[in-house]
Amino acid sequence: MRHITTTIVVVVMCFIVSCSSIENEKIEAVIDRTSIPKLRATEITTIISDSGITRYRISTPQWDLYDKSAKPYWEFPMGIYCETFDHNLKVESNIRSNYAKFLNNEQLWELKGEVKMMNIKGELFETEHLFWNQRNEKLYSDSLVKITQKTHILNVLGFESNQQMTRYKFRKTTGIFPVEDN
Repeated sequence: MRHITTTIVVVVMCFIVSCSSIENEKIEAVIDRTSIPKLRATEITTIISDSGITRYRISTPQWDLYDKSAKPYWEFPMGIYCETFDHNLKVESNIRSNYAKFLNNEQLWELKGEVKMMNIKGELFETEHLFWNQRNEKLYSDSLVKITQKTHILNVLGFESNQQMTRYKFRKTTGIFPVEDN
């Protein structure tokens, strides 16, 4: 019996000593939720469908959702890669950038840093800054854009295109154009 009492006393003493050495860490309450993401996800690949048809595949190392901002948005601070598909799941186009932001209410994407787009014709568009308005189904940029086509390379300062990048208007154009002798 004396052994059990001694054991209980030792256990109680250890408990008291261990509890008294714990310091409570205090953290400040979150006051401004507009600058803190509601959700942060890493190493994401997601499929987006429309009416049961797979339309997009998005991959990103980091996806942050800011739902309390005055203009709610998604941010992809480490870049994004997106593919669009036709009805047979064949890749129609792809786009990649070092940074992306999507404004939810406006349905507007902003892509920055080594933006590269490939359309269904195999034409490569390269720029540093691009906007994609999903509501109007338009892509546009006021930055320098390099377009590599099968027969030539164009440099333009600004362009506008449909979202498939098959019909476009260039602003200030320079480049070498092949000309047939007649």
